[in-house]
Amino acid sequence: MRRYTRLSTCTALLAALPVPARAQEVCAQVRPDWDGAPVPAWEEAILLFGSPASLALLLASALVLRFRSAWGALAVFVGWSLLVSAFTIYDPTGGQRTAAAAEGCIGSPVLFISIVMAIGVGLLLYTGKPKDDTPRS
Repeated sequence: MRRYTRLSTCTALLAALPVPARAQEVCAQVRPDWDGAPVPAWEEAILLFGSPASLALLLASALVLRFRSAWGALAVFVGWSLLVSAFTIYDPTGGQRTAAAAEGCIGSPVLFISIVMAIGVGLLLYTGKPKDDTPRS
């Protein structure tokens, strides 16, 4: 009895290992043009910035800078935060993104997140209320 338990445990562990066929299934759905090499963070950032939502928020960020709108900067910052949450925390693909990241066809979004947060903080600081430099009597 003990031998069969050990054999079934080993079989279950081997079945749970990621195999190229499973990796190709997930990666074929998430990134169809993946060449098999791990995706670096800068390439993942470029891919994430190329999404339609990111392009719209980049345009909105440019408009906020042009018109120096503090409320607009806040709205764009919230938009960027929601987009980062959608890419990292909430997985609309039902776990495929996590599995693809484990296989290497999706890179780390850390660089994208840091650039987005720098954009957001820069917008908030640039459009904030200017300091009053007038001397007081």
